[in-house]
Amino acid sequence: MKSKLLLHACCAPCSIYVLQKLSADYEVTIYFYDPNIHPKLEYNKRRDELKKYATKLQLDFVEGPYDSARWLERTKGLENEPERGQRCEICFDIRLAESARYAKENDFDYWTTVLSISPHKDHKQINRVGQRIADIVGLPFITADWKKNDGFKIANQLSKQENFYRQDYCGCIYSKNNKSV
Repeated sequence: MKSKLLLHACCAPCSIYVLQKLSADYEVTIYFYDPNIHPKLEYNKRRDELKKYATKLQLDFVEGPYDSARWLERTKGLENEPERGQRCEICFDIRLAESARYAKENDFDYWTTVLSISPHKDHKQINRVGQRIADIVGLPFITADWKKNDGFKIANQLSKQENFYRQDYCGCIYSKNNKSV
């Protein structure tokens, strides 16, 4: 019997390669918790695309609450932070803490995130936040740099084959306005 793993995911294009890798060894449940994604229409597009793909793979899909007001409050004053800066750290903390809480409360054996697939994100920053939260909740976090070994390139190829909707910014309103990612 495979161990149960909760996979925090932000969109289908970032998830496809990671799901391929993890599904071989784990019973994966996708957890879509992304209050950073703005506007709500964009959030819905990403959620619906990922949910459709989860259904195709016959994987469980759970949507966390869309609490954008909390996200905006926690990132207030950091609107002009660069990518990989303090705003991203707080964003990762919000999303990964909620993912870990859900995983712990629902008896998962492990948890992780797809976020390190992006070449615009710092895998060390993401893994540091994830490991810190794992130590607090007492549930192992699988650290990874999913973009290595052509992970991002493969994810892009697979996404094109699936004809996924693909966004042109990380999700937060500040990256949309700056088009930094």
